[in-house]
Amino acid sequence: MSKSFGKKKSGKKVTKYPGYSFFNIGTLLFGTVFIYMVISTFMYLTEKHVTSYEVMKGTITGNYRYHALSLREEEIVNATQSGSVRYFEREGSKTSAGSVVCAINETGGQEPVSIQDFALGPEDASRLQNTVSNFTINYSGSAFQKTYDMKASVEGLISEIIEDSSTDYVSVRNQCTAPDSGFVIYKIDGYEDLTENQLTSDMFDQTDYSAVNLRSQKSVSAGHPLFKLITDESWALYFPVDKKLLTELADVEKIRFRFMKDNETFSAPFSIISNGEESFGKISLNNSLVRYSTDRFLEIELVLNKKSGLKIPSSAIVERAFYRIPEDYVIKNQDTDQEIVLKAETFAEDGSAAVKYITANVYNYDEENHEYMVDSQLLQPGDYIQMENSVKRLQIQDKDIQTLYGVYNINKGYAVFREITVIDENEEYCIVESNNAYGLAAYDYIVLNADEVTEEQIVY
Repeated sequence: MSKSFGKKKSGKKVTKYPGYSFFNIGTLLFGTVFIYMVISTFMYLTEKHVTSYEVMKGTITGNYRYHALSLREEEIVNATQSGSVRYFEREGSKTSAGSVVCAINETGGQEPVSIQDFALGPEDASRLQNTVSNFTINYSGSAFQKTYDMKASVEGLISEIIEDSSTDYVSVRNQCTAPDSGFVIYKIDGYEDLTENQLTSDMFDQTDYSAVNLRSQKSVSAGHPLFKLITDESWALYFPVDKKLLTELADVEKIRFRFMKDNETFSAPFSIISNGEESFGKISLNNSLVRYSTDRFLEIELVLNKKSGLKIPSSAIVERAFYRIPEDYVIKNQDTDQEIVLKAETFAEDGSAAVKYITANVYNYDEENHEYMVDSQLLQPGDYIQMENSVKRLQIQDKDIQTLYGVYNINKGYAVFREITVIDENEEYCIVESNNAYGLAAYDYIVLNADEVTEEQIVY
């Protein structure tokens, strides 16, 4: 028997799939979208973005703020002997003549204070909180010395609270009494004998100002300050006045102002003090000293009768040149007062003339002279404006140019010049009229910095 040898055939069927191609419609679409996103992101990051500002009604009264210097009748009481000091009166409280303010232990040791069931009440907690809050709100890195003043004030308040909880001070030896009635103050700053004739503008710079908190001292030497008394409730606030404000307040005899410390508003007699070339405003008071006796400098806001209108930042204002076109040479648009048509005769470089109709935006209308203001870039000096249905024509000259102040309105997504009339201003803001048909209205959006755009520029 013969055997045959050969390859064994497999029963499986092999299917061959087409090879994968990287370049297909899906890859092309994804790549296109990716490139578009990269380009858009790059353009967004490199594009100069325009900041908008919403126009609102208001005044600029709040910008007349000053750190006023307070001058009072002050008397420093010195120690008659040396030793450790124990204070009893609360700073800012009013005491009568002969009342015990503090005591000195000539042995140098602190006498124990008897405290029973001590607890921090709501009023004392509020005083501590207000002290820290006032420091936080008014903190400035240029006056870091006030940090130590705040520390001493807190320590003084805690001492007062402890003393108020003690009833044994009447038995302490060497009691120091008030020689006159007045408000007890534990800070001295060298301004106690200052008079208004000695005022200079440098005194209002608080960078180098410092006060010594007498209550923080553990002991005192004979002849050194123990405390201070404000002996008269008549006092005055002073603040520097520049030439502009000097003119504005020249005839003012009574002024309204607000203490920023507690938002209280007062009316008081006002006068101007001149020391050489410097001028200072003086507000005379004869009450409310109990509220502010512990402060040498008080932030105040003058509440003047300022004009109200639309409040815009000064950075938004731009100056533009326009041609004055008499109303007789204008073809009015029956649908809107914002546009007019001019029949203009212009000249090419070769001297040839061409007559065409130009649509012009109206930026202002002078009712007295019956003239429209149009963009100066629409025409050139030497061009003519022809009167419709007449042989009369008006040549455009440089004398017809008038400058207007305005802002760029961006309500429609592109910059449009709008004329404004300023009625009040300071260094940061202006108040403009709101009844101009060609001007602004409340809630309009304008460009915050006018230098960032040009007329009809699309704003993102």
